[in-house]
Amino acid sequence: MTAVPISLDIRLLGTPRLMLAGRETAPGAARRQAVFATLVLNPGREVPREELIAAVWGEDPPASAMGNLYTYISALRRVLEPGRDRWSSGSVLTSQGGGYRLHVSADEVDVRRFERAREQSRTFRAAGDARGELAALDAALAEWQDEEPLAGVPGPHAENQRVRLGELYLASTERHAELMLGFGRAAEVTGRLLKLAGRHRTRESLYAVALLALAAQDRTEEATALYLELRDRLVEESGTEPDPAVTKIYAQLADDAARPVRVSSPVPPRHADFLGRTATVARLRQTVAALAGGGPGGSIWISGEAGIGKSALLAEGLRDAATSGVQVGWGVGDEPDRGAPLSLLPEFLPQEAVNDLLAALHAAHGTMPPTMAVIDTVKAFVVARCAEGPVLLVMDDMQWADDTSLLVWHALHELTGRLPLLLVSASRPLPTGYEMRLLQRVLPRNGTALIDLGPLDDSTATELVHTWVLRAEIEPGTVRSLVAAAAGNPFYLRQLVISERLGLSADTPTPELIEAVYRHLRPLADDTRQLLRAVAFLGNNHRVIDLAAVTGMPLPALVPLVEEAMTAGVLIEDGLRLRFRHPMIRQVLHGAIPIALRVAMHRQFAQRIAEADGDLSRVAGQLLAGPVPIDAWVEQWLTANAEQLSVTTPASAIAVLRHAVSSPSLSPRGRRLLTAPLAQSLFRAGLFGATAAGRSSAPDECSAIR
Repeated sequence: MTAVPISLDIRLLGTPRLMLAGRETAPGAARRQAVFATLVLNPGREVPREELIAAVWGEDPPASAMGNLYTYISALRRVLEPGRDRWSSGSVLTSQGGGYRLHVSADEVDVRRFERAREQSRTFRAAGDARGELAALDAALAEWQDEEPLAGVPGPHAENQRVRLGELYLASTERHAELMLGFGRAAEVTGRLLKLAGRHRTRESLYAVALLALAAQDRTEEATALYLELRDRLVEESGTEPDPAVTKIYAQLADDAARPVRVSSPVPPRHADFLGRTATVARLRQTVAALAGGGPGGSIWISGEAGIGKSALLAEGLRDAATSGVQVGWGVGDEPDRGAPLSLLPEFLPQEAVNDLLAALHAAHGTMPPTMAVIDTVKAFVVARCAEGPVLLVMDDMQWADDTSLLVWHALHELTGRLPLLLVSASRPLPTGYEMRLLQRVLPRNGTALIDLGPLDDSTATELVHTWVLRAEIEPGTVRSLVAAAAGNPFYLRQLVISERLGLSADTPTPELIEAVYRHLRPLADDTRQLLRAVAFLGNNHRVIDLAAVTGMPLPALVPLVEEAMTAGVLIEDGLRLRFRHPMIRQVLHGAIPIALRVAMHRQFAQRIAEADGDLSRVAGQLLAGPVPIDAWVEQWLTANAEQLSVTTPASAIAVLRHAVSSPSLSPRGRRLLTAPLAQSLFRAGLFGATAAGRSSAPDECSAIR
């Protein structure tokens, strides 16, 4: 009997549901749903059995996991293809080699429909089509049920997907609400925003748009109460104040502003715990003082890795500008806005001026005015402002600016030599499009002062730790450990202090730190991020040739990926080797993989390094990192290399050989062959006495030495 193709509709954005030919069918018990969800979210890819087991059971699968998996797959096949002959292979859920593949189209899965509509909204946004963007977001959000995705599905894979999809949902909801506010439809989204704010009680971007929605309906008292609730919670839980963007909205609420979109003085408040950077802060303040005193304009560009403190430095160094009689425009780039035309123009110019400028440009040129028209109009506006008094324009997080905003910024530099105009920008080294790379080459030649913001020194970092801890005393060793792990990055240091306060170990970072690491790595190319995951499995120091071995990529292809990671400040050179600048990045990347899959990867990497004639110690390190179970290949490699390993790296030899001889899966022949080199290594290391004393725990070692 041949199976007849049946239309599918798979719903994962809520409680999992499966529709076959228009009729709902139960996908099964919880763990069967976990297997099904893992296959659905890896469309067209063969998912290895070990990966499915790790996705469902995580770090400690039961001995029956493989048998249970076979049962779940068989049941899913019966559900997905009810007319399939039991002896046929089927066409929807197929097996090949050591894994399974689910054949479904993007139209049959709500997650794929949601992601596709969301990408369409970004395309409309880049084209300046607000109505098209809103319609696409309407379609995307319509795919969601009123509950969390994969509700009730167990396992680490489902949990990771809940976090990922939940973040996409919230970001889409926030952008949808912003568009609705722009069309005067605040009342239609306020209820959903307040409901979500009740669930996500520290998500500041969600609170920001909720405050704007309330204020747009003249519900000022409710908005004020909502802000104070957020502030009290943040202070109590993490000792921090709300984000400057949220504080700006509250400041206008306090001033009874009718529609709090921008504040007249956009300088963000200084960070109360700002420390260090004394010379750079003094330089910024002196430049502002000179501008306010009738001196010339100029340009400063601050560059530094994510979390290094660029925004805090700007707030500290430029805080006196407005009170010194300088007109200030302050813009902050945002990753979701990247590519949207003129995304930063409304940021560093006053809102009312931008409305007038854009209205005139759109009236004269249509939906998207020519770039030169925008440049000429903005330059004329800035010239007029400079005639009234000195002007400071700041563009923070400039790496997210669109090309048109960058061209406008470039053009404004022509005015700094003859007008009281100071331009200050800050950016990460990556990402960089063509216009950004052009600015990096051209502006320094035209007088822009470049400031490369490096890591904090250890003494400042130590002082910050003592400022952030909530108890009077903290062990000096703990402080040194935190400072070393952060490597001078104040954002990472703060997250590590929070983890320490919560009693978490270095191997269990907070969800906020995990999310921040992934967000900081997101601008890198996909291949570079994949490379960094491989680096995380190699250890703290490695050679590029080791990367070539474990990834299977030729060295010429690896070089640009390594260079990108180094440019972003993720990897640094340590002699002839590479290592992570911040150890916690390795911990996050390595720890995000379930233990069962981690062990399998270490086993695979060990074999690849061995086959590439890599260092014996590197192979042994991979075997110990799992630790990898002793199978036929591991036993063969150890018996062939134990003697040399015990001579070249005795410590590694003792550890890996002890692991092997204590393994019940080691063959009797292998045990005989490996016990002698273990005993010799122990003898050379002077550990025979300790081993003999521990005769009951290591009888094979003692008998071999005798």
